[in-house]
Amino acid sequence: MKQSVLNRYERDSSGRILIDVSADAVEDLFSHWDRTAPYIRRDLDEELTDYLIDSAVELESQPFGIRFSFHKPVDGEALERVTRSTNVYFQYRAEKEGQQINKMLRKSLIFLLIGLLIMATAVWVGGRIGREPSVLANVLEQGLIVAAWVSMWESVATYLIEWLPQRKQRRLFRQLSEAPLSFRQLA
Repeated sequence: MKQSVLNRYERDSSGRILIDVSADAVEDLFSHWDRTAPYIRRDLDEELTDYLIDSAVELESQPFGIRFSFHKPVDGEALERVTRSTNVYFQYRAEKEGQQINKMLRKSLIFLLIGLLIMATAVWVGGRIGREPSVLANVLEQGLIVAAWVSMWESVATYLIEWLPQRKQRRLFRQLSEAPLSFRQLA
């Protein structure tokens, strides 16, 4: 199955897989809400970015480049702007993903610290109530232990479940921002 997916793509002279993007004009690559802004600040079209991301995911760890094909003639300055815009857009997405990872790690650490604090409180309460605790004291101690484990589990689960996919997403955005771009004029 994997080889059949890779066979759908062309390769450049160095063997790198090419993600092909075809458009009538350079303006078609950018969000229609942003037509008058300078290219470097313009957002890439959402369908274009979805296509590039989906293609890069499909290629997994294969080296790739992006080839833009235009029906209308494009000057060198416009091509340079496309290059910078693509690079800046995916760098921005990688930075945003990095911020999300940092936020998730802080959240995970806070849950862990809260869990440890609650566990320390449970141990302290257990030491204070003695060998023959009342039912209320026993419920309090056991409740604190359960709360501590729930908090620490949330910390571990947040880290294990969210960290790896976010890290992979950030790596993908970096690959897209660093992908070599090529251009061609269609007849």
